[in-house]
Amino acid sequence: MDDNGRNHKTINACAIIRESVVPMDIEICWHGRGGQGVVTANEILAETAISAGKYVKAFPEFGPERMGAPIRAFTRISEKPIRVHSQVYEPDIVIIMDGTLVGKVDVTKGAKKDTIIIANYAGSPKELQDALGTDLECHTLDAIKIAMEEIGKPMVNTIMLGALVKCKALVDYDVLEDQITTKFTGKLPDKVILKNLSSLKRGYQEVQ
Repeated sequence: MDDNGRNHKTINACAIIRESVVPMDIEICWHGRGGQGVVTANEILAETAISAGKYVKAFPEFGPERMGAPIRAFTRISEKPIRVHSQVYEPDIVIIMDGTLVGKVDVTKGAKKDTIIIANYAGSPKELQDALGTDLECHTLDAIKIAMEEIGKPMVNTIMLGALVKCKALVDYDVLEDQITTKFTGKLPDKVILKNLSSLKRGYQEVQ
């Protein structure tokens, strides 16, 4: 609830055209930097998928745990119990949380011909394809700009989640919105939760 006693979901009701969530087995590789909320975004997606009755494996890659260091996280979502426990080697979706990793980290490693890439990148999808030297399907949005306008700091995790569910309907938007509210209630002020929900909506609407 906000200071006026209104429900978060009511405040954030918006005319978004939602795709039907389809059954699928999906493997995701997240690329970001320490402190950007990569692990939190991975956890929120996993918790949302679990609440929708799917089987999930989600975990970060352990490495140098310092602010700004490149990090990866992995998600598997399935309609069936998941028996694989290794990292993701051939992702269906690659999410790039930090555009500065383009050209510095091999974000397309293991990609298949139908892998899609969703990036926090100020350029167009074609410009990202050129920068990566790939013809894979790419989607971009300037998540840093959105984060600074909505939250006041470069925290892009909810923005990238919005972009993800627009590009691939892994979970229902409404359920994701509810999960974010639940996860942050009691941990963040109500006004900050509302800013994150607004960021989620803009990520959904503005991804190319």
